Amino acid sequence: MRSVPEHQGVVAGLIAARAPQSLPVSDALGLVLAADVVAPLSLPGFDNSAMDGYAVHVEDVTAASDEEPVRLPVAEDIPAGRTDALTLAPGTAHRIMTGAPLPAGATAVVPVEATDGGTDTVTIRATARDGQHVRRAGEDVAAGTTVLTAGQRLTPAALGLVAALGLGEVSVVPRQRVLVMSTGSELVAPGTPLLPGQIYESNAVMLAAAVRDAGGEVVTVAMTSDDVPTFRAALERHAADADLIVSTGGVSAGAYEVVKDSLADDVDFVKVAMQPGMPQGSGRVFGTPIVTLPGNPVSALVSFEVFIRTPLRAAMGLPSPERPVRTATLTESLTSPKGRRQFRRGVLDGDAVTSYGPPASHHLRWLASANCLLEIDEDVTDIAEGSAVRVWDLR
Repeated sequence: MRSVPEHQGVVAGLIAARAPQSLPVSDALGLVLAADVVAPLSLPGFDNSAMDGYAVHVEDVTAASDEEPVRLPVAEDIPAGRTDALTLAPGTAHRIMTGAPLPAGATAVVPVEATDGGTDTVTIRATARDGQHVRRAGEDVAAGTTVLTAGQRLTPAALGLVAALGLGEVSVVPRQRVLVMSTGSELVAPGTPLLPGQIYESNAVMLAAAVRDAGGEVVTVAMTSDDVPTFRAALERHAADADLIVSTGGVSAGAYEVVKDSLADDVDFVKVAMQPGMPQGSGRVFGTPIVTLPGNPVSALVSFEVFIRTPLRAAMGLPSPERPVRTATLTESLTSPKGRRQFRRGVLDGDAVTSYGPPASHHLRWLASANCLLEIDEDVTDIAEGSAVRVWDLR
């Protein structure tokens, strides 16, 4: 059997980054920059007021106080957005709003709270220092400065900065486009009445969610029966639109294994020394990489975690693509099959971890409430309570 690290390497070799792409700022949240962002202009672009108040010459209000206020005529009213150039004459004030351009000659802004709020004449009860409540042009960003660097993930604040610089698009590493396919003649869509022997399809819903959670884009979710022509037709119809195909089911050793029967010439089907998730496959079909996962739900999602999630995130340049791996103290005794790396559902609480539910691969309920996977090496068969174990933190 192939080891877990060997198969991880094979799958990682199939998943490659897409060429950089320019996207509208509104579509770039969470993506990684493919190129530096250089400021085409300064921020602020002009001297402006940091407060609602009055633009003044400092010399005119040096002696202002509650006991001896200074009265100045208000020569102009400057709301934010006024675009004509103004000059403040000595011995006068301009009423000014936050963000409005500072008139030439003004050296400070007196907050409205320190005045009577007058519109024709203002009574000022406090002195001001030079530059008080003035935002100087370029004090945040100078034109020509590199403000964001390639490899940086675009957060809401980063996108706000890009927009403030007047840039409508950014060059990013695009999301990986993933086609998710679920196979099985026993599967029916939720909401459809079940006949004897049928079950509701859940793997495609689960794996599509896992792709999106990892930062990828789901091209489409397809469900097919155990019919080779139907399966291959669905693959051919959607493969060109995807960077990766992930299928589930049809890879075991029994009859009616539609994925194995359809892709024997395209995919390397192997057994991986792990539990759950032993039957695996990888290759290319219609020119697109494909990873074939087992059909039992726990096997499918654990396989996605172990083999696909990390290289998928790495191909998008996302920081820390791996799940955090921690060491925790086991609260019970466990056994594990010799020769297979076991991934058991667990609950991590501080530095302690407890296995959660049976190890069999159809117990989805337990995986839904687990917050970690216990990773037990192939050569370990018995683990005593109180032992240090390795866990993948899924939180």
